[in-house]
Amino acid sequence: MNRMLNVVAALLLGTGLAGASTPGVSAPQSDSEISKRVLHEIRMYPHYTLWDNLAFSVNNGDVELSGQVTEPYKKSDIARIVEKVPSVTSVSNDIEVLPLSPNDNRLRVQIARAIFRDPVLSRYAMGAIPSIHIIVDNGHVTLEGAVQNEMDKNIAGVRASSAGLSFGAITNNLQVEHPANKS
Repeated sequence: MNRMLNVVAALLLGTGLAGASTPGVSAPQSDSEISKRVLHEIRMYPHYTLWDNLAFSVNNGDVELSGQVTEPYKKSDIARIVEKVPSVTSVSNDIEVLPLSPNDNRLRVQIARAIFRDPVLSRYAMGAIPSIHIIVDNGHVTLEGAVQNEMDKNIAGVRASSAGLSFGAITNNLQVEHPANKS
């Protein structure tokens, strides 16, 4: 019985090693495949939070990063991670590092509480990275991400505005995944 298990283990290990040594089999080739892999790597980055907003585009293997992060190390980490994605030929890092500010940090928390404590919006707080991102830049607030419908977008904007301490109106860039059909 032990000998049979050893043979099976050896076969599985050998198969894994053979697959790993085949060059280019699992490497993404198209921009679409590269985009999927870059998105996966960004989502897996352990320091990506609801206070950050990252976007990217891929053109013939060239990746252009944009968005905002709350700490300088995140900007360089993300670029380094993306550079390692197979078939990426270059990375342009246009990520903005938001000012380090205790007032902005306090405002981020207040707005998050106002949004995610709302019974309609609380479901957006689930998961490792909530789908609503709160970007605060010297007291100016922008909501980024995605919600299910126009009502949720509007409620998020109202809740963010009611949290106070922001300078001016809240910019609500939330994308609606299922817009109402207009007849």
